[in-house]
Amino acid sequence: MDISKTKSSFYRRLYVAWLIDSGVAASVPALIEATGMPRRTAQDTLLALGELDIECVFEQQEGERNNAGHYVIRNWGAIDKQWVSANLARIKALLGYP
Repeated sequence: MDISKTKSSFYRRLYVAWLIDSGVAASVPALIEATGMPRRTAQDTLLALGELDIECVFEQQEGERNNAGHYVIRNWGAIDKQWVSANLARIKALLGYP
């Protein structure tokens, strides 16, 4: 089934937010592993969460240097995360993710 670029981008953002919030994938390497998306797509998607008013922040691990840490969703904004969870199988299928 073909979906528009707008819809796939929206669903990708929802899925990435869900992966982070559920603890499945809270780093760029973990997002790449969970979805198979290229690194740049994963990074761009993380940056774009704010466009949906999803507050995603990087929490640095104490005592670690450089970029050791993980992402956390602090606020879903107007997005209903229960809807995302309930429609996860459909979202993954439309995006072609495992």
